[in-house]
Amino acid sequence: MTDTKDLTNKYIMGTYNRFDTEIENGNGVYIIDGKGKKYLDFTAGIAVNTLGYIDRDCIKAITEQIEKYNHCSNLYYSRPQAEVAEILVENSCFEKVFFCNSGAEANETMIKIARKFGKTKGENCSKIITMKNSFHGRTTGAITATGQEKYQKSFTPLLPDFAYAEFNNLQSVEALADEHTCAIIVEPVQGEGGLHVAKKEFLQGLRKLCDEKNILLGFDEVQCGIGRTGTLFAYQSYGVEPDMAAMAKGLANGLPIGACAAKGIASTILVAGDHASTFGGNPVSCASAKVVLNKLIKGNLLENVKTTGEYLISELKKLAQKYPVIKDVRGLGLMVGAELSVPAKDIIKKCMDKGLMIIGAGTHVMRFVPPMIITKDHVDEAIKIIDEVLGETNE
Repeated sequence: MTDTKDLTNKYIMGTYNRFDTEIENGNGVYIIDGKGKKYLDFTAGIAVNTLGYIDRDCIKAITEQIEKYNHCSNLYYSRPQAEVAEILVENSCFEKVFFCNSGAEANETMIKIARKFGKTKGENCSKIITMKNSFHGRTTGAITATGQEKYQKSFTPLLPDFAYAEFNNLQSVEALADEHTCAIIVEPVQGEGGLHVAKKEFLQGLRKLCDEKNILLGFDEVQCGIGRTGTLFAYQSYGVEPDMAAMAKGLANGLPIGACAAKGIASTILVAGDHASTFGGNPVSCASAKVVLNKLIKGNLLENVKTTGEYLISELKKLAQKYPVIKDVRGLGLMVGAELSVPAKDIIKKCMDKGLMIIGAGTHVMRFVPPMIITKDHVDEAIKIIDEVLGETNE
């Protein structure tokens, strides 16, 4: 029988640099590969598997729903979709939700809301300000919003009227904001850009600027939302309310879903015919999302994210004192980065060889976005492996 690697290379476009590992199954916070090797998973499918693997409540909800119906068009009403929207709205500042399938699509929704809102201000009000070093997805609109040339250079010309400011530099945003600006979009925590955390005064300044100039403020919470920072939405960690927010990754514990939540004019400006998604708000994904949200809101998961995240940061900082190759440790909740003085790729590979899955964020940052069910014992297990790798690298 042809092995999976050969089948993949033969039939799937080569858009990924894959580790030479085939995933067979998972349980809790552990992954088993095709050779039976066990890994402690501190990637969670890139901040996706909120509840880890084989969460029985998710499996039960998914099974019950799929035995009723697996999909229906948004031409009809769907109870699972409506219930997830209710939970999102009743536990946030938002008023309405649009469902889609991914973070890029959620960000595309914010872009469309912004551009249509701009039309209410003036025909030439179409500028959207995003941040340098940001990441908003892989669609044409999303890579235009992404403030990193490496993602854009092969796909020009991009969408017009985007401008890029310095993250955590309010003056650089103010210099770009004018009568042609319809929205400012920012990640409260930059994920792909290297785990840079927004300063509270920066987000507060953006809110004030948007209020003064009648500009929409959008938060890209695709990676940092849904409990990842220790609050249900990342904006709640700052006390700064955006007009709209994109979310996806962790919302349905591994099933594809995305959403754009909005309030005020941002929640009503799109009308029938303006936007749509065939699979958006799929009932099976929504069944899983309802379990995730209820566990975050009614259980102790958010507290665990805070306490275990603080412990992870403190233990990584101890390693930084031992190994100068770690230049900085930063993050919020269970979204943590360790910046190295050398490329992270080799160290990540060596950690994987020893049974720890982590990923990079940019070239020099090790990114830790584990399932939110991890414990301090799991952190200790991860730190022990990293310690061994850095010790061997340092020899």
